[in-house]
Amino acid sequence: MVDHDRLFKELLTTFFVEFIDLFLPEVGEYLDREHFDFVDKEVFTDVTSGDRHEADLIVKARFRGEETFFLLHLENQATPEPQFAKRMFRYFARLHEKHDLPVYPIALFTYDAPQRLEPDEYRVAFPDKLILSFAFTVIQLNRMNWRDFVRRPNPLASALMAKMKIADDDRARVKLECLRLLATLHLDAAKMQLISGFVDTYLRLNQDEQREFVREASVLEQNEKETVMQLTTSWKEEGIVEGLHRGKRELLVRQLRHRFGEVSTALEIRIDALDDGRLGDMAEALLDFASVADAEAWVDRHSK
Repeated sequence: MVDHDRLFKELLTTFFVEFIDLFLPEVGEYLDREHFDFVDKEVFTDVTSGDRHEADLIVKARFRGEETFFLLHLENQATPEPQFAKRMFRYFARLHEKHDLPVYPIALFTYDAPQRLEPDEYRVAFPDKLILSFAFTVIQLNRMNWRDFVRRPNPLASALMAKMKIADDDRARVKLECLRLLATLHLDAAKMQLISGFVDTYLRLNQDEQREFVREASVLEQNEKETVMQLTTSWKEEGIVEGLHRGKRELLVRQLRHRFGEVSTALEIRIDALDDGRLGDMAEALLDFASVADAEAWVDRHSK
């Protein structure tokens, strides 16, 4: 299963400045691009309902040419939610109170349907008085035309076109244009892999569409064609390898939980960093573990 929240978060943290340039150029005018940090996860609990939410992405940024800071809160919303605007206000209020900094709230709507216009304001009003008008920026991908981004030399454009408004007949064409744009950006291999994998995840073609994709790719210039086809092939190969690795890692963590109960996130991350050979070795060694501490000690000894 694809961890959609994690995939979007990885994309947006890797290309945060490019996100600002693509959708919020006015913020880019005063953002100090050399001084910003991603804030550790913020968890919000609604004591009345018992709901627990984690903010998607919070960035502590500096105003250009100044020693003053502000927060950017970017919330990726993958499903429609009737009370979303109210939740955005709650996040804003708690972040503002905790950090005592101005907060710039952004909602990124990434679901395919419905395509109705999402609200960008939360209001509290009485017949005789407006008490609160809280506004936030809305970026709603399913109402954006991919054609408006196809010539934008921005890696986020090459990725997020896959989530924009696409007619059924254009799916193969859009995937080709996403990868064609990516091929012109001259990114390092890891970043190209991230974007091409994102596109393949959200724009999977059926057999007829795949044939159309290949036909249209065949008329590209030779250099473009080679890069595009290499991207699709390498992602599929990488996906197979990554899937096998993830399966081994998840099985190992499940076995640890079954024997010892809770496994810390830190240990899961360290296990995930082991290569396939080490994962196999640890699965055998697990039979001799008496506690989670033994697993942690084993990882200490065998980590690179």
